[in-house]
Amino acid sequence: QRRTLGRGGPRDLAALRDGLGAVPAIRAILAPRGRDAPPVLLAATTAALGAHDALVAQLAAALAPELPLAAADGGFVAAGFDPALDELRARRDDGRQHIAALQARYAAATGIASLKLRHNNVLGYYVEVNAQHGEKLRADPGFIHRQTMAGAVRFATTELAELEQKIVAAGDRALARELEHFEALRQTAIAAAADIVAAARALARLDVAAGLAELAAARDWRRPVVDDATAFEIEGGRHPVVEAARLAAGESFVPNDCRLDAQAGARLWLLTGPNMAGKSTFLRQNALLAILAQSGSFVPAARARIGVVDRVFSRVGAADELARGRSTFMVEMVETAAILNRAGPRAMVILDEIGRGTATYDGLSIAWATIEHLHEANRCRALFATHYHELTALAARLPGLACHTMRVKEWQGDVVFLHEVAPGTADRSYGIHVAQLAGLPRPVVARAREVLATLERRGRDGEVARLASDLPLFSLAAAPPRPARGEPPAPSPVEAELRRLAPDDLSPREALEALYRLRALLPPA
Repeated sequence: QRRTLGRGGPRDLAALRDGLGAVPAIRAILAPRGRDAPPVLLAATTAALGAHDALVAQLAAALAPELPLAAADGGFVAAGFDPALDELRARRDDGRQHIAALQARYAAATGIASLKLRHNNVLGYYVEVNAQHGEKLRADPGFIHRQTMAGAVRFATTELAELEQKIVAAGDRALARELEHFEALRQTAIAAAADIVAAARALARLDVAAGLAELAAARDWRRPVVDDATAFEIEGGRHPVVEAARLAAGESFVPNDCRLDAQAGARLWLLTGPNMAGKSTFLRQNALLAILAQSGSFVPAARARIGVVDRVFSRVGAADELARGRSTFMVEMVETAAILNRAGPRAMVILDEIGRGTATYDGLSIAWATIEHLHEANRCRALFATHYHELTALAARLPGLACHTMRVKEWQGDVVFLHEVAPGTADRSYGIHVAQLAGLPRPVVARAREVLATLERRGRDGEVARLASDLPLFSLAAAPPRPARGEPPAPSPVEAELRRLAPDDLSPREALEALYRLRALLPPA
């Protein structure tokens, strides 16, 4: 395309030469072996590669081994390709040899060994001597003063000007000749544009197929079954990008199953569970598996059977379009509306946290109605992740809805995310635990636990006002007592233990035991 638009340079022609030059070797690799006929798609792709021997031979003969970026720089036509061009180059180069001989003659005639003949785009060729020799050449009528620099003086001569004209004329004619060859080669490539484009597309298909095959072999991807059913059955599915990142970090990825099938179960999953447990990863990995399978790729799963998906819809993450007057919640609603208005029975939909950008009851109501519409009107395969645990009640009256949750384990006051999807519902979201991991100040976390306990124990009505009037987080009573003026603060047990330790004298085992002692001295969270 750069060629047809009159852009590009000799290096683009060389890329064309090298790319098309590899076609015979690729065709030989793809040639059928034995009596079995090659697959139809592979045979069609091989045929589309075409034959470009004449163009490749012409480019190989015309282009020099080292090529400039732009044709206007010259020097890209190979020696021996055009005798007339070689002659012009010889004249140009002979003139440069005359320049070197003239410099030696001027240096001998003037007795200035440091005399040089130089060139720039402003003065052309000139004679340059050190400032201390400038007056000597000024006195010589054969040298015409042109420029005085801080440490040098520059002169011109009639003989040098005539020689420069000959060199420039030969160089210009050589460059013009090269540009004629460049235009001829460009026109030859343009004439074969249709065949070149067909070959490029065939090579692109082969490149994608080879890349996906390499991924499948290296990462244990499996061949999916894609049929006309509406099933979506994944065993041991994995997110290709997240898995690659975790493997690069020396960690493992937890695979999960997913089965969306109206015939054998539920086509709509309601997924609950805490933050950071892997809900978003699970949603996106299944959408990616559907796309990979239908693109002809193997998939990162132990087994996959996917009924044809005509569209994949996703509503994940948070974004705004403030310049267009759309808040984060408005963008969320616009995207949700597009899904509900366009998704059909063969669509694949993933929705993550619908209704979280508004008041609790408003958001819950929107999420509730969205699930009902997906189930009754769209009737598509869908994964719906939410923190609204009230939505799990819909499973009792929507036969195509199944509740699943991300498994977690509480151990010694901490929460361990297992990243496993299992049937059932989550009893809570562990949001405060995630906030603590994120680094919220300890008083904020403690106050949040207190508010949560009050709301869960007595309900929301009537307690919110009481909680708002009781603000221990900001009261002086909640702050630690300050020592009297002039009195040094008493060391905490942790500080006292740290002062007692001598790190340089501890063995590894003693250091580990000391760490456990310090951990035990911390106040409870």
